[in-house]
Amino acid sequence: MKRLIATLLLTLTAAIPPLRAAEPPRVTARVEPDSVFIGDQFDLIIEVDKDIMQEVAFPAFVKPEGNDAMELVDESPVDTLLKEGRRIQLRKKFRLAAFEEGICNLGLPQVLYADKNIVDTLSAADSLLLKVGTFQIDSTSQSVNDIKAQRDLPFRFEEISSYVKWGLLALLLLGGAAFALVRYLARHGKGLGDIFKPAPPQPPHVVAIKALEELHNQKLWQNNRHKQYYSALSDILRTYIAARWQFGAMEMTSDEIIAAMRNEEMPDKARMDLTAILRDADLVKFAKATPESEQNEADYLKCFYFVEETKIVDENELGEPDAMDINTTK
Repeated sequence: MKRLIATLLLTLTAAIPPLRAAEPPRVTARVEPDSVFIGDQFDLIIEVDKDIMQEVAFPAFVKPEGNDAMELVDESPVDTLLKEGRRIQLRKKFRLAAFEEGICNLGLPQVLYADKNIVDTLSAADSLLLKVGTFQIDSTSQSVNDIKAQRDLPFRFEEISSYVKWGLLALLLLGGAAFALVRYLARHGKGLGDIFKPAPPQPPHVVAIKALEELHNQKLWQNNRHKQYYSALSDILRTYIAARWQFGAMEMTSDEIIAAMRNEEMPDKARMDLTAILRDADLVKFAKATPESEQNEADYLKCFYFVEETKIVDENELGEPDAMDINTTK
């Protein structure tokens, strides 16, 4: 029995293949193409065949020792070429350019390999060689000459003839326009200097009426902004008085303005309207009074009619002045 058991164990041991330790990754490398001209680009390809559980890392490209005429143009990410069972094949590609003639030795491409607590460096089996050629010049059949100096060409009028024609046409058009303008001004008894004269200042009553129209469109008192409304109304009135009677109404108090206006000729109603507007404005600005809607509209109309009744009328002005739309909205 013992002899039979021993025979069975030997048979089973021979039938089971021996367990092999995991082989380290295999590194291969090549250059494509293996011969280039100066300045041409080529690919350095590194491939690793390994077990799926093994860890490898591709290092960054380093110039070969003693060869500074090699430049890295681009590099691609690690690519998986094959995955079959536990085996996997990885590839890393570097795009390089060579700038020195001769045979360039790229050395042994390497990758880092980590096995448990050990970090090792694995290299390809053979060194990579790259042939860098240049263009050969046959000096016997072709002579090498220096760069020719710049050649000066003679000036030709045809090169600028179109510019000259368009320039003369523009001058003729400008001259014609200037002649027509001078004739037009002479026909109306004016000169060129009259074109650049500033516009004459508007009469005080025109400025005041325009300011009143702008104040009406702002709708200040309708939005409970009574102080701003009466400040603007009194400023319009003071500005008109200062321009109409030529005294500093903007720096004077209401009482001083009323006293100064007693010596001026105007309708009694205009004098009373002036006093009422200035008194109401002082109450709102300094006593924080809040007038009713009817009073706000009334003071606005008083200011408007004061300007109309006291304005200076030009003797050459024909007809009556246009009435302003004084309708206000509550």
